[in-house]
Amino acid sequence: MSSCSMSVVGYTTGMSKRLQVVCKDDELERYERVARALGISVSEWVRQSLRAAERDVSTGDVERKLAVVRRAVELETGGSEVDIETMLAEGDTGRVAEIEAGMGRGGDL
Repeated sequence: MSSCSMSVVGYTTGMSKRLQVVCKDDELERYERVARALGISVSEWVRQSLRAAERDVSTGDVERKLAVVRRAVELETGGSEVDIETMLAEGDTGRVAEIEAGMGRGGDL
């Protein structure tokens, strides 16, 4: 049996739930001050704070996420390292102007 009580409030949509949070008076006063400074209600401040806290928590497998990033890098470079010397040489020989001219005509690179 859960000790957490949630109920649908009459003036909210069917998908909304009321969340009751117990805090000390001085904490509530600080939260009210912050919300007032932002020009929002304490409820909105709490919702925004909960969303921000949720984003800060990593969910999922870190190795899987890294594998996705590595795969994306392979697709961008064709699996090869970008050669900075070649890039600089192309810039020095006017290749950049050719690329820009091609882009100006809407051509494919």
